[in-house]
Amino acid sequence: MKKNNLLKIIFVSLMMVVLIGLAGCGDKDKAKADKNVKTYTAVTEPTFPPFDTTDEDGEIAGFDMDLMNAIAEDQGFKVKYKSLEFDALIPALESKQADIITAGMNAEDPARQAKVDFSDTYYDSGLVVLVKKDSDIKGVDSFTPDMAVAGQIGTTSADLVNELKADNKIAKAVVLNKNSEAIQQLENGDIQAVIMDQPVAKNYLKHKKHGQKIKTVGEVLNAESYGFAVQKGNKELQKKINDGLANLKENGKYDKIYKKWFE
Repeated sequence: MKKNNLLKIIFVSLMMVVLIGLAGCGDKDKAKADKNVKTYTAVTEPTFPPFDTTDEDGEIAGFDMDLMNAIAEDQGFKVKYKSLEFDALIPALESKQADIITAGMNAEDPARQAKVDFSDTYYDSGLVVLVKKDSDIKGVDSFTPDMAVAGQIGTTSADLVNELKADNKIAKAVVLNKNSEAIQQLENGDIQAVIMDQPVAKNYLKHKKHGQKIKTVGEVLNAESYGFAVQKGNKELQKKINDGLANLKENGKYDKIYKKWFE
């Protein structure tokens, strides 16, 4: 073998060793950096589409998830999601089993504000009445004392149906864990109406399975705004969420996520 060729082979071999070493260092640095990124646990009740639902693979998905993931990317942290019943969300925050609530939660509720701190609001909503297609009910004002009306536990819809029962305007306040259970009972004829957040009701009406059986009636009730919740006094995380949300609204990413889920 010629001397020049031997030198070339040695040179190439040395370069390969150097490159492999650099790649290994890069992988280690990346792994170290990933390990140092703060990961927060977010809890939700995923039967609240399009805000909180599950995709075809059974993974938690929705407007809230996409928005929080974008905030996390903007602010340099990560989020993992966990499913709980709605009335278990705030206790999970209070007991420090979770860091964030991403569940289309009314941030203007004084009782909740006493237990958790909310981010700036990210969606304005309200309540509507859902009934069967052939129902003569025109809205809350046409409820009668023999009716059973449902709402989801721990929400303003449940508060409203309980108020209606206390005022003897309906016979039974049916408070259920999931909106999907309320829709099923309505379609089965077990109850006469469901009170639900307007965007969630619209989502059910879009589906052929439900849209042929149910409709909304009356005016929008109890205007409210949604916010992400953090543990009481966690100003650092609250600020990260608020800063990230403000940046997304400014750079147009909020609008893109909104269009994905609502348009």
